[in-house]
Amino acid sequence: MATPRILIYLLRRDLRFADNPILHEISKSCQQSQQPFTHLLPLYIFSAPQVEISGFLASDSDRSPYPEARSSTSGFWRCGPHRARFLAESVWDLKQSLQNAGSGLEIRVGLVGQVVKELLESYKQDEKRGEVVGVWMTNEEGLEEKREERDVRACTEGEGKEFRLWTDEKYFIDDRDVPLKSPRELPDVFTTYRKQVEPLRDAPRRTLPAPTKLPVLPAFIPSQTAPFQIPSSLEDLIARLTAPLQKDLGLSHPPTWPSNAQSAHPFHGGESTGHERISHLITSGAASSYKDTRNGMLGLDFSTKLSAWLALGCVTARQIHAYLLAFEDGLTALGAHAPGYRHGENKGTAAIRFELLWRDYMRLCTRKFGPRLFHVAGFRNATSYAWKYPDKDKETQRRVARFLEGRTGMGLIDASQRELVLTGYTSNRARQNVASFLAKHLGVDWRVGAEWYECWLVDYDLSSNWGNWQYTAGVGNDPRGEARVFNPVKQAFDYDPEGAYVKNWVPELRGLQDPQYVFQAWKTPVEVRREKGLQGVLWVEEPLKRIEFRVKNHGGRGRKAPGKGGKAGGSRGGANGGGGGGGGNGGGGRGGGFNGRGRGDKTRGQGRMGAMDKAVWNGVVSTQM
Repeated sequence: MATPRILIYLLRRDLRFADNPILHEISKSCQQSQQPFTHLLPLYIFSAPQVEISGFLASDSDRSPYPEARSSTSGFWRCGPHRARFLAESVWDLKQSLQNAGSGLEIRVGLVGQVVKELLESYKQDEKRGEVVGVWMTNEEGLEEKREERDVRACTEGEGKEFRLWTDEKYFIDDRDVPLKSPRELPDVFTTYRKQVEPLRDAPRRTLPAPTKLPVLPAFIPSQTAPFQIPSSLEDLIARLTAPLQKDLGLSHPPTWPSNAQSAHPFHGGESTGHERISHLITSGAASSYKDTRNGMLGLDFSTKLSAWLALGCVTARQIHAYLLAFEDGLTALGAHAPGYRHGENKGTAAIRFELLWRDYMRLCTRKFGPRLFHVAGFRNATSYAWKYPDKDKETQRRVARFLEGRTGMGLIDASQRELVLTGYTSNRARQNVASFLAKHLGVDWRVGAEWYECWLVDYDLSSNWGNWQYTAGVGNDPRGEARVFNPVKQAFDYDPEGAYVKNWVPELRGLQDPQYVFQAWKTPVEVRREKGLQGVLWVEEPLKRIEFRVKNHGGRGRKAPGKGGKAGGSRGGANGGGGGGGGNGGGGRGGGFNGRGRGDKTRGQGRMGAMDKAVWNGVVSTQM
């Protein structure tokens, strides 16, 4: 009997069956008379520095050999409960797709390079059970990911086996079609890059079909090494990923779910649900109306919400483009009764393509700027900011704790922060205001906010998240730098004029009728505070920042108080601005943050990078879409 020849396909953020270049190539190889391999071993590894894996320990007496997966600046969990669940669902959905094709998916935990090395050594000990002929994986941009690629290459080629690193094809414009000879040529202004690749409707390559045939799994597969064990069900997988996180969420006063509040992101992970979402956007008309609704904050369809699937590679940008193209040209019946069907590109579908290109651009900025994404001085090397650091100042620590918990006294900020913790999502408009409030109005190290979003966002994307925090903090590639300051009071009047969004997530304010009190509870008259149960509430009486902003007729338009504010109708607290009105107490210490600098991979902060040219969050398609 011939020795099985095994190809290992190491998956990371390419969790899809269709439009997958590696699976497409493997499927074609199956049809050749001379097959280079007889068996396929798809492999997904929950990486110990990025995802907490102590929940996979085989018994309570076991101890993990790895540090906790915490952020390097503030000690937050690298992957919080919402994204952990979405990731587990995405991995399991692909596992089922591969099983339906006669293959499967092996799940492991640990260090990526070490897990692959152990597999190679196990097969080498008894080659009659199988010979690994190669390891294939898709390239990514972050330094952590580059280290993984380096480690896997070293151990694979060290055994004399083939290592192949594939181009990441989940983006809108294929790398091979980007008109740049080197990353250094990428313009620092997005508009310049966009003009280089227009027209966008003609830019993407065609999608690849789902594989029709795949090699079977090898009969012998080495098991997970001790002290960990791999669960056999999705429910158990989710439980093991989320259990360690519950003991320390970094909040002394976590928000509770308000009555009648509904999540704007109730979706499950996986390729199949991603395609269902795209189909819904087209058939409901949401894709065509996207340009007009993208600044909303309540509901399911004001933005596409495709970013979580895009971040994990469950769907690709060119697949979204293909859906839009078929709708615009009437090539399929999908959306036949929706506005815009067979009428070509409209402003909504054009805006979606624009945002997909933004996602591309931020990823290319990651490639260009490298580790500077994590430097507090940013791409601009802006050293003039006198940032406040929670681990160096008790008062800043207390103020940041209130910020994280949604108890700042600023209605829009508090609503967004509570929604984030409870649902894993908050809108693009809210994200911009939150980032500006922390960095510009409170003057706190912007990386605290970026790490908080990394922990809680279900649609977290390395380049988009960190690049956008830099942009809003004034240290990224925003030409206006520190001059761009969002006024959260004006923004609330403009985008939540009746206060519906704020009252949805801050139920203490539901009894207030006047929006100016909803957005700035400290302005509420004493007698009204007493009547509504707000008297003595710290964040009502002592907000972290008092922003003077007066309104006319409460019609969503406002004006600055005399002598206050700056551009964009906002109070210019500036990057170093303290909070008028005092910070008060509240919040206290944080379980795992601020003081320890984190117990995760301390070198990761030197290797993840991204940028952008305007304040659009998480790939734009991550929040606006």
